[in-house]
Amino acid sequence: MAVYLSLTVIVLLLALLIKQTDRAGGALRIYQGMSRQQMVNCVTCLIIFVLLFAVSALRLNVGNDYLKYVEFMHLAYSRAYVPTEIGFNALARIVYFVCGFENYLLIFAMFAFATIYFFMKAMYEQSKWFTLSMVMFMLLGYYFQSLSTVRYYLALSVALYAVKFVVNRDWPRFVLITLIGSLFHKSLLLILLLYVVAQLKWRRWMYVGLGLLGASCLVLKDFYLKVVILLYPSYKDTEYLEGGTSIVNIVRCIVILAFSLWMYKDVIRDSRADRFYFICNIMAMVLYVFGAFIPVISRVGYYLTVTHLLFIPSLVMGIKDEDKRKLATACVTIACVMYFALYMRGAGNDGIRILPYQTFLFHDLPLTLSERGYY
Repeated sequence: MAVYLSLTVIVLLLALLIKQTDRAGGALRIYQGMSRQQMVNCVTCLIIFVLLFAVSALRLNVGNDYLKYVEFMHLAYSRAYVPTEIGFNALARIVYFVCGFENYLLIFAMFAFATIYFFMKAMYEQSKWFTLSMVMFMLLGYYFQSLSTVRYYLALSVALYAVKFVVNRDWPRFVLITLIGSLFHKSLLLILLLYVVAQLKWRRWMYVGLGLLGASCLVLKDFYLKVVILLYPSYKDTEYLEGGTSIVNIVRCIVILAFSLWMYKDVIRDSRADRFYFICNIMAMVLYVFGAFIPVISRVGYYLTVTHLLFIPSLVMGIKDEDKRKLATACVTIACVMYFALYMRGAGNDGIRILPYQTFLFHDLPLTLSERGYY
């Protein structure tokens, strides 16, 4: 716990030094047209990246799926069947072949590097207030959950990065990066539908249609489950079909909806990016409320709610009254701290299991299934 708390405090203090509003100001130019503030931004971002990467890359048997992934890498290298995507399997085979031994630590480090890179790059380039985005990234568990759900959070980081291509309607790059990311987690293909729909200029009838579609889940549950099984046959007769939703996510979406409606005229109406975030939040809310029966619904919803990392800072920065803006910032920060406390309270439980923190520098990996002779 001390490692995570120290990391969080240091990262957030460093994030306070980053000021994106000074990109083209009249500050002292010191290197190839780069201002002093831009240099501070670059150095600070690099330090933050190194800290986050180090904690993630040095871990051993930290995360709910760590041992499972080690087993999958071994089986992929052995040319046995594994349920993971072709990109993950190919990476395991290439790294193991080049290293000459089963270097799973390097693969975890590569995933950590890519995940943190895409998250930070997306927030720095697209957020109107990087510091607040970073606060949400750390305190809402995005970084810490990436220690547990490795492949999915790589896909989630790619999804957030791909938002700029959707907003700019750069469809070739959007499709390309989505297809590449889906080689490591095929659920990323969902954004080809979700994000395209969310970027449309919505009319009233579309909101009505979304409400009716959500309500149809109440009477067509069995039909939708059959569709899910058709798309994901491995879910049949497993615990994944139990579904389940999160009251916290529903409340979060409702609060953000209320906040965004209040700021709609000043921030959202004339901004393509903010309208996209607005629709993503509404779609997520409908999904969480009516789609509780959908297997691993959170993995679908997170592709929509991850845009909160960009949406909330935009809404806060759009408040013209300075006192109200400070109050909104305080409220967002307090809510994030409360969530962080609850998350860390259960961080050692099954399903998360990022506690206790261990590193390969001082610990050994337990035997995998293959090593115990179960295969």
